[in-house]
Amino acid sequence: MKKYTAKTKKIPSTGRDIKILILSPTVARKEAQKTPGVLWIHGGGYATGMAEMAYFSRPLALVKKYGAVVVCVNYRLSGEAPYPAALEDCYWALCWLKENASSLGVNPNQIMVGGESAGGGLTAALCMYARDKGEVKIAYQMPLYPMLDDRDTDSSRDNHAPVWNTKRNRAAWKMYLKGVEQVSPYAAPARQTDYAGLPPAYTFVGDIEPFYCETLTYIENLKKAGVEASVDVYPKWFHAYDMFAPFTKKAKAAIAKFEERFCYAAEHYYAEQPNGE
Repeated sequence: MKKYTAKTKKIPSTGRDIKILILSPTVARKEAQKTPGVLWIHGGGYATGMAEMAYFSRPLALVKKYGAVVVCVNYRLSGEAPYPAALEDCYWALCWLKENASSLGVNPNQIMVGGESAGGGLTAALCMYARDKGEVKIAYQMPLYPMLDDRDTDSSRDNHAPVWNTKRNRAAWKMYLKGVEQVSPYAAPARQTDYAGLPPAYTFVGDIEPFYCETLTYIENLKKAGVEASVDVYPKWFHAYDMFAPFTKKAKAAIAKFEERFCYAAEHYYAEQPNGE
């Protein structure tokens, strides 16, 4: 028997409807054993990608192996609509997950957010946006090798590693921030100055990829603000190594560590929704 079900749904966002992909365990938990709900945000430099990337990235195993419910969002890409469209779409999907937690079998006090690359950047931005709006509480964040900083860092400057490099990074940020005069932390989370009250975090990153420095800086800033946060660094890993070489020994070890951290979060991290919702 298949261990999960998949269905798509249109939900309203700012100015248009967007598609979400809902991945649920075949055997739902009892009411008293509601599972975490995970909003997963795909990568692609803010310019490419789709919700169905969940089938070959990290979230599918959270459903099949650990019984989580995962909602993947087809946010508007920067070629169609630059910032803030993607963030707005992700926030609408987050609100939808919270509002439909009961029917999904999700614990509303255990909503998590994760994503890879640009999806990791949107994860961080969404956590900041949700904290500041105060309508949805996020219990845990998993921004994997996140795209956080529109400015050059020591690792994104003059980087010629496989998959993602300086040239692609600058072009992607230019598309995403088209028409933006003043870049806010919601657009580029590395510009944040207040990290207090953000959800606990886990991530991993390779040390030869462009996002190496900004990932470590993000985790360090969270820790300085008193937020539980950790990062695993993998030597000689290019961008999205776990997705391009998932069957290698070292990728399997990283994936296992990611799943271990998710299980720890599922046991330890909760965030009560406003007004006890």
